[in-house]
Amino acid sequence: MIQRTLFQKGLLLILALGLLTSGSIASAESPEGTSRFFSPPPEDSIPSGPFGDLVRKGERIFTQTRKYAHPYVGNDLTCESCHLNRGRKAYSAPLWGAYVLYPRYRKKNHRVNTLEDRIRGCFRFSMNGMPPPSDSETIKALVAYSFWMSRGAPVGEKLTGRGMINLESPKRTPDPFSGKKVYAARCALCHGLHGQGRKSHGETAFPPVWGARSFNQGAGLFKVSKLAGFIKMNMPLSKGDSLTDQEAWDVAAYIDSQPRPKKP
Repeated sequence: MIQRTLFQKGLLLILALGLLTSGSIASAESPEGTSRFFSPPPEDSIPSGPFGDLVRKGERIFTQTRKYAHPYVGNDLTCESCHLNRGRKAYSAPLWGAYVLYPRYRKKNHRVNTLEDRIRGCFRFSMNGMPPPSDSETIKALVAYSFWMSRGAPVGEKLTGRGMINLESPKRTPDPFSGKKVYAARCALCHGLHGQGRKSHGETAFPPVWGARSFNQGAGLFKVSKLAGFIKMNMPLSKGDSLTDQEAWDVAAYIDSQPRPKKP
């Protein structure tokens, strides 16, 4: 259950309601017991000149990844598929919550990673593609966009709404069979009964969540606990936190039990 809305612009308007002023902390309800999220600068504040051009290019790559970074993409996802609302939405790994924490050590590859490393990994696993060179224009543009989105955020602090929420352990083992029922009722309308996604005029409107055109087994969302947190706070689109925790666990177990490309 991942985003791309070409033919339902109204949903993007709903998501946009969460955007406030540049570099501020905006009021919002949070499962962590606080009511404040960082709010990135508005799009119309991107400056003119070479830096602004690079930021805008990064945004285009972020939202239309296959079009603007085609050599590095091997499926039908975009960066925005996981980082919703152009990387702004809390609890969908927003860019403003990530940029300020890099470089950082990652257990996944047992070394200190730069933001460039992290983005290259997204192309390899979530995009099931090839990592762009670290000094490529693609990486430079995405880093510039991430930098601009975090303008005003405190460096080195783990901001509320960063990453994806960690759900408490389920009361019972996540059940793919139960998850299949919830998926059919709440998810299939957008992502297809067989997880194939939806297209509009040849372009992906809602990305596939399993199968050959989805993320591979090395992606972060192939971990049931992480996918459950993403689903809980973000899905169905514009109706986040409407599933119970157990439903989110079950749907995640169902989706991750389906076939997809192997980890490279």
